[in-house]
Amino acid sequence: MKTNDLLIELGTEELPPKALKSLSEAFTQAWIQQLEQARLSAERVQSFASPRRLAVLIEGVQTAQADEVVEKRGPAVQAAFDADGKPTKAALGWARGLGIDISEAQRLSTDKGEWLLHEAKVPGKSLTDLLQGMLDASVKQIPVPKAMRWGSGDYQFIRPLHRLTVLLGQEIIPATLFGVQSSNKVTGHRFHHPTDVTLSHAKDYAQALRDAYVIADFAERKAMIEQSVVNLAESENGIPVWDDALVEEVASLVEYPVALVAGFDEAFLSVPKEALIYTMKDDQRYFPLVDTQNNLLPRFIFISNIQSLDPVQVVSGNEKVIRPRLADAQFFFETDKKQTLASRIAKLDSVLFQKELGSTGDKARRIATNARKIAELLGVDASAAERAGLLAKADLVSNMVMEFPEVQGIMGMHYARHDGEPEVVAQAIEAHYRPRFAGDELPVSSEGCAVALADKLDTLVGIFAIGQTPKGDRDPFGLRRAAIGMLRILVEKELPLDLNKLVEIAVASYGEIVKSPELVQTQVVDFLLGRFRPWYQDQHIPVDVIQAVLARRPTVALDFDRRVKAVAEFRAHPQSEALAAANKRVSNILAKADTVNHQINESLLQEDAEHALFKGLTGIEAQVEDATNEGDYQAAMEALATLREPIDAFFENVMVNADDDAVRNNRLAMLHALRNQFLRIADISLLQN
Repeated sequence: MKTNDLLIELGTEELPPKALKSLSEAFTQAWIQQLEQARLSAERVQSFASPRRLAVLIEGVQTAQADEVVEKRGPAVQAAFDADGKPTKAALGWARGLGIDISEAQRLSTDKGEWLLHEAKVPGKSLTDLLQGMLDASVKQIPVPKAMRWGSGDYQFIRPLHRLTVLLGQEIIPATLFGVQSSNKVTGHRFHHPTDVTLSHAKDYAQALRDAYVIADFAERKAMIEQSVVNLAESENGIPVWDDALVEEVASLVEYPVALVAGFDEAFLSVPKEALIYTMKDDQRYFPLVDTQNNLLPRFIFISNIQSLDPVQVVSGNEKVIRPRLADAQFFFETDKKQTLASRIAKLDSVLFQKELGSTGDKARRIATNARKIAELLGVDASAAERAGLLAKADLVSNMVMEFPEVQGIMGMHYARHDGEPEVVAQAIEAHYRPRFAGDELPVSSEGCAVALADKLDTLVGIFAIGQTPKGDRDPFGLRRAAIGMLRILVEKELPLDLNKLVEIAVASYGEIVKSPELVQTQVVDFLLGRFRPWYQDQHIPVDVIQAVLARRPTVALDFDRRVKAVAEFRAHPQSEALAAANKRVSNILAKADTVNHQINESLLQEDAEHALFKGLTGIEAQVEDATNEGDYQAAMEALATLREPIDAFFENVMVNADDDAVRNNRLAMLHALRNQFLRIADISLLQN
């Protein structure tokens, strides 16, 4: 089968930088899907994306479909011919519809009889004939959250299309998209190569653009940025402050990355570094530099989209841009310091938290009360937790946070330190938002954990109380994130707190606002327990393991975690499948029993298998009880696993429903005792294995 290289490029106006990577991935995946649907194989599909283009290069693609043989089954032979062997109307109509004579029909024998059959050869279509449909379908698969219109037509796409490049080897394949005709031309760099680039072959795409100052491969461009930033940072004896999202965004803004280093006045270093870093990273897409002690340096790296003949001017321009932003941050910080955090609390009463739940001031007072109670449960500094809870939201009305909302909590910490608040209070103020996102760090101190839990609980209980629970993908108050954050704190910080008690504290703090306290209590606890499932699934723990523990509804998150890990370990045990099946059998037997005694009468045991199971059960009972009381569920499961052989022997040799009522009830009592030992940890009858 003949193959060639196929290039498709959509040349557009500047694409949204935060979406460029996902747009490229969607476009590439759409073409892979189109090739599969068209029955066209390819050696490799390579994606390209830059601010003004989305492209795929499909190497070694079949230039035509293989011919296909399609079976057309007709009527049964019995119905196709009459008693004289002449074809019936049904047979003749079938043959006529296929354009064949009835004599050309073959026979298909099956276990249900014999049928007429015609094998029709369908010639494969050429890639050239298929391409327009494939192009249209692939573009429709690109997720466009907000489409644009342009010109006088009705065309809609994420950005206006200016060029369409479609090349199969050296041949331009005729195609049209949004009124643009295909060609073999692509657009070079806007400044370094403003004229079109004519491609002689699809495989020349990347190099031809490179010669025109465009690094079309997104991954290559991103790697270039990372390496150049690291190299420049080393030359400045600094370490770049970055994250993958920032590098990807910068890579989506430039086609020919050139890294340069610039600086700012050291006087700005009097401002907390977090505010300066935010300004440089989020406002300007710069890479700040810190030293080995994580102190901010008065230097930063930026990525230019041109290879300037006078880079000093480019550096100077960027320094001029950042200076007023840093000056604003300095002004806000110095102005804010003139007023204490505590004096700002009154202003929170004019900031709405939620119209039915009151102001942010009300919330701050509830957080303070609840943080104190949680700290008391933990046996840590309750006064510090209460103070931090009261001050936690005060920086929301500061000039700095109103200008840079992302530094809330962080500025509260710095202002608390400036006001002379204890360090434990200052740190807890910053920590109460943690974890802000998946993988974020948790509060360091127990007091910080108490305030963070109090804040998240207050939101959960309040929003549930007014019936604004998450529905589908909608979660405007971030309740799922808050719940996962709570569970992470409780589990990873090993805090032995009961969810029932925590929710009870938060419900009580709302007073009469919560109209149905018991209902809200149950709903919030159930919601928190329900968050364990997606959290553990992200850790690749099987769903049946989570369900087995959920069936027991342990409400101490740390205890829940230990059970899940023990059951997950047990599930991999070679004896788990048999024990899970036995538990399911025991559960079914007990469910059908009218009454079950809770006491086993050893004198009523008759069979050897009964005695063996009783001995095994009583032999591990104390061990299981001690292990579960200590939270060592893995040891408890290992002890229970030793019962596999006596359980198997019991079911093989003992008739549970004996004729003698006393014997039958005694056997049921033993199964009840067996079931209860396993239920100390989880309902392993739910394990699928």
